[in-house]
Amino acid sequence: MRAIQISDVKTLKPIEIDAPPAPGPGQALVKTHRMGVCGTDISCYVGKFPFFDFPRIPGHELGVEVVAVGEGVSNVSAGDRCSIEPYMNCGECYAYRRGATNCCQNLQVIGVMCDGGLCESFLVRADKLHPSAKLSYDQLALVETLAIGCHANDRANPRPADQALIIGMGPIGLATLEFAKLTGARISVMDMNQDRLDFVRNHYGIENTVRFVGDGSELESMRQITGGDFYQSIVDATGNRHSMSGALNYLSPTGSLVYVGITTDEVNFRHPAMHKPEASIVASRNALPGDFTRIIGLIEMGMINTDPWITHRTDMEGVLSEFESYTKPETGVIKAVINIA
Repeated sequence: MRAIQISDVKTLKPIEIDAPPAPGPGQALVKTHRMGVCGTDISCYVGKFPFFDFPRIPGHELGVEVVAVGEGVSNVSAGDRCSIEPYMNCGECYAYRRGATNCCQNLQVIGVMCDGGLCESFLVRADKLHPSAKLSYDQLALVETLAIGCHANDRANPRPADQALIIGMGPIGLATLEFAKLTGARISVMDMNQDRLDFVRNHYGIENTVRFVGDGSELESMRQITGGDFYQSIVDATGNRHSMSGALNYLSPTGSLVYVGITTDEVNFRHPAMHKPEASIVASRNALPGDFTRIIGLIEMGMINTDPWITHRTDMEGVLSEFESYTKPETGVIKAVINIA
């Protein structure tokens, strides 16, 4: 059976693997139709993701078809189209008992800590499948990205009329934006890439776009946008240590800063920058099962439009030569999708 592996830094390798066996109790055999390329996949590919080891079959943003189910499975049936919640939690640890399945102490994320969906078919826990009779495989492959943004926005908790800033307009920043819009907050976005800011303005109607050029000019733009109050909630979706270290400069008194992007580098700031505004600094990791259910419903109702997201598309043969381009924002990539079947 065909699969593609990240075998080393910036190295994709086509491999043959054994076809999976029949599903056991609580399992489902699924056929992969679509895989979204995530910022995590890019970080794994360039060797900068902290929870990843080579070699690994990537793929955790997936639109799949259920082929067969094992004993005791009742939430899905053969033929169902599904999104996968890729966070394989242990069911026993402290985090799990607290309801924090997203940060289980023994967490295995498929495509990151164990092999994922860049293959023809594989076995998965059936309870991690979220079906929809209405969504396409493209849409189902975008649900996990949206779930990351949903959870990050919940952690930031912007209220109606709050000034809210999202830094980094890659897929996770865009996903966060989708849910920030639903809160009624007054949203600003910031990025270094003018094309991404134009994309947000044109497709989402966000007027308050700030380009970061590294000379401090963004502060004056933010003063004008917020009347000098700056931002009650900030989500940094860059995974860039310089951005993450500087984000406190944009926070209003008693505001909250959420880090959803991940870096292996140190994040540094002087303590008064946090202490003076009585800031809350919060991490956001993965998503919760209810986020998947909510997002599928919102897409089905037309409240989230995924049409602008997919800017690049390839197949299993093309990805070997094209994946490198997905690491470069200047190519205009927002979300690349791999057609597998």
